[in-house]
Amino acid sequence: MACKGEDGIQPLMLRERIRVDGVAADASFNASTGELRWGSSAGVNWCLMMESEVLGFKTKGVKIIVKAFVFASKGASFGASGGKLARTRKDFVLEMPSEQCAMIWSDKFGDLINLFGRPRRLFIILNPYGGKRCALKIFQNDVKPLLEASGIIYTLQETSYQLHARELAHKLDLLKYDGIVCVSGDGVLVEVVNGLLQREDWDTAVKVPLGIIPAGTGNGMAKSLLDSAGDSYSVSNAVFAIIRGHRRSLDVTTVQQGEARFFSVLMLTWGFVADVDIESEKYRWMGSARFDFYCFLRVVNMRKYHGNVQFVPAAGYEVYGEPLDRNESCKDEVPEQTCGVAARVQQCGYTGPKISLEDLEWKSVNGPFILVWLNNVPWSGEDVMPAPEAKFSDGFLDVVIVKDCPKTAFLSLMLKMNDGSHVKSRYVMYLKVKAFRLRPGQRVGNPDKGGIIDSDGEVIARGEGTYECSLQETDLMTYGPPIQMTVDKGLATIFSPK
Repeated sequence: MACKGEDGIQPLMLRERIRVDGVAADASFNASTGELRWGSSAGVNWCLMMESEVLGFKTKGVKIIVKAFVFASKGASFGASGGKLARTRKDFVLEMPSEQCAMIWSDKFGDLINLFGRPRRLFIILNPYGGKRCALKIFQNDVKPLLEASGIIYTLQETSYQLHARELAHKLDLLKYDGIVCVSGDGVLVEVVNGLLQREDWDTAVKVPLGIIPAGTGNGMAKSLLDSAGDSYSVSNAVFAIIRGHRRSLDVTTVQQGEARFFSVLMLTWGFVADVDIESEKYRWMGSARFDFYCFLRVVNMRKYHGNVQFVPAAGYEVYGEPLDRNESCKDEVPEQTCGVAARVQQCGYTGPKISLEDLEWKSVNGPFILVWLNNVPWSGEDVMPAPEAKFSDGFLDVVIVKDCPKTAFLSLMLKMNDGSHVKSRYVMYLKVKAFRLRPGQRVGNPDKGGIIDSDGEVIARGEGTYECSLQETDLMTYGPPIQMTVDKGLATIFSPK
């Protein structure tokens, strides 16, 4: 069939005898479905899907170079891709019979790709100090080639100090970009969210799509996003998810004590997990292995903490906890002035979800506790899934509470977190909540020592006698008064594989 009909109108289905990588082939392109197919007499058959397998293309005379990102197993037959398999970069050279024909085909390719809503300009924030300090190498080797193949224009900015990413997001001219991408662990993403929500135009700023490319110690958001789509966890798959431009809503949790606020998108921990996360900093040179090592040390020397938690359970989880009457619930609401450092907190444009806590049915659980762990997404790291039922934008936090557990059974629980089966244990309380209050107490058997409250890798409060207690005056909140968490459903937007 000729490239153009007699009336000059380009058809939805293009067919042509061409050469692919130097081999003669019958090719077709369906501009409606985005299927690019070709087959040769040698039995080589391919089917490329423009939306899910093509990064971009480049036309040179009669040649169209299609830049693809395909499953490594794909080959001799159509639709051979599938499962959690590795992808690989591959270029295909389509040699058309004429330059006019090449122009018609490339116009169809471009028109379709433009309909996908892919980002064209990205602001990339890279943390060179995260994890094993490999972020720049990851960017050069794995990220940059895919971005260039897709034709995305980007601005790269390295962070120089803690909270630098928050400052960048707070001041960024968002009209210049189609998204903000973090090449880092989860911490930089959280800083960006906090920076956006501190802007005067926070309500539009927070809708700018955010991307995460795993290059840190904790990569829970990237793992959760890829796993939700059935993709294998890898840097290249995370980059491709951003290039394709799919978006999904993301819950944002307001963590508040008095006037002090912190906006979380991943998790908050107190007890065992917070102790491991923060106290293992001295072993950061070990990379993610530091968590396993220090986890074992903490199991051997198990700690428990006095305290109380209150929550508003989601439907189906009302069986947990003891009811609080309306007077008790109001009495325990977070006071307006409880935090000594509140004066240094920047005034935020966003102050939290507009909900009436007084009208909610609160429940209460008293300690001692081994751990309290609130999660917004299923994975907290690439191999730890504390909240298998967590959703990105369901308006709830998933809570894991362990009050008492023998050491051997607790170690078994930790090992089962790689697949989420720990929630079936009789020692684990697992539930979804709309709102949550934590009143942390002192360590059992050692009343002079408190604990650590960690939100998305950031220490927000710590008691006396904890790791680097001399830094307590720099913490956002104080240890002891209640800390409250409320969820704003789908407030932020994040690039997602689907």
